[in-house]
Amino acid sequence: MRSVNLRDAKTKLSALVDAAQHGESVTITKHGKPAAVIVPLALAEKWMSKKPNFADFLMSFPGEGVEFERNTSAGRDFEF
Repeated sequence: MRSVNLRDAKTKLSALVDAAQHGESVTITKHGKPAAVIVPLALAEKWMSKKPNFADFLMSFPGEGVEFERNTSAGRDFEF
């Protein structure tokens, strides 16, 4: 994977997108440190499909038949 600084990426964006369409990934650096990556769409879709969203995670909780032991200790003492 090649690397390009941000200034060059701005001037060569069209070429970088063409490279991504042909399967090449490019790292964009800012002040010498990696800041972003341009990847082919198929690769990005593959990565994104692996990440479950939070709603799906919550819906996967078994719920029924699962019991939790309640913590009966006082969390804080409030005086009113």
